[in-house]
Amino acid sequence: MLTNADIAELVAFRRQLHRHPELSRQEQATAATISSTLNALSPTRLVTGLGGHGVAAVFDSGNPGPTVMFRAELDALPIIEQSGAAWTSLVPGASHLCGHDGHMTMLVGLGRLLHRRPISCGRVVLMFQPAEEDGSGARAVVADPHFADMAPDWAFAIHNEPGLAFGHVGTRAGLINCASRGLAIRIEGRTSHAAEPELARSPVGLLGAIINHLESLGRGGVLDENFRLATVTHVNVGEASFGITPGNADIMVTLRASTNDGVNDMEMTARRQIDLLVVDSGLKVTFSIHDDFAASINDEVAVEVATRALDRLGIPHGSDGVPMRASEDFGVFGWNARSAMLCLGPGVDHPALHQPDYDFPDDLIPIGARIFDAIARDLCGADS
Repeated sequence: MLTNADIAELVAFRRQLHRHPELSRQEQATAATISSTLNALSPTRLVTGLGGHGVAAVFDSGNPGPTVMFRAELDALPIIEQSGAAWTSLVPGASHLCGHDGHMTMLVGLGRLLHRRPISCGRVVLMFQPAEEDGSGARAVVADPHFADMAPDWAFAIHNEPGLAFGHVGTRAGLINCASRGLAIRIEGRTSHAAEPELARSPVGLLGAIINHLESLGRGGVLDENFRLATVTHVNVGEASFGITPGNADIMVTLRASTNDGVNDMEMTARRQIDLLVVDSGLKVTFSIHDDFAASINDEVAVEVATRALDRLGIPHGSDGVPMRASEDFGVFGWNARSAMLCLGPGVDHPALHQPDYDFPDDLIPIGARIFDAIARDLCGADS
């Protein structure tokens, strides 16, 4: 188990990560810090540059057995922090307001336990994934040729989830996080003098119909297999001028569904309908995809493994708070492995994720490390 000295050092480590956040696909320094810390734990192999700036530490028993991966995230958010903590972000416009600093630290805590008490069969992989916040990191890691050498049979992750009681784990088999996709729509026409709007090709007259169509793609409701939600997140048209008839517009919409097929269908429907709306207008429309997240689906057997470990540790758990509308990049790892996401509560009244006053509670660090360690021992044993 982690000692009091371990916990004090891990808390200091978490706060140091918190002071120096890096945004998605920019995590060079964070990855270097993680690599240096993991090197001291003598993994069998340390792989860097995975899918960008990803880092993986492999603890190999040398004996046949499963490969079990535990994942944390390297990246931070483009939000100005207002927590007031002594370890507040020193990077203007960036902050760890999703708890990825805490998730990384829990995984480092697991590394300490594996270093002291090696597994007896199979391999454990500590995966520090880049670019979770924009949905690109997991796919990039899986596509990296080096990932094939450590492809897991089992994959587990913990994400803190405000609203759950402190130390309570929410999980279940099936859907945990919705699929989502950002669809950016660019409409290009021609400007004119505001006194001669008839000479313009302006998108203004179509914006209402386009936005109404996008919102009709999904209006939320019960989070079941038919759940769909389309949220228009940004609209910009023309220039901030009284003298110019607008010639261009940009619309951003987040498409969200309980299945990957649902999001695909929403996107294709949106493209077809918008193309029809502009066909006789003389306007040009283009589409681009951003922040593309697959649905996270928990494997039933992986959940059973996790909940047995929780029971042995005396950690309360249930299906509280799940599934969630919010998306998570972990689902990709479950395409070829038995996977489970565990939502660990920082407190019912804890500030929500992505809020400016959020901070990861340090007291969750040893709890998360213990959960990971118990799962690892169940699947890979321990040398006596």
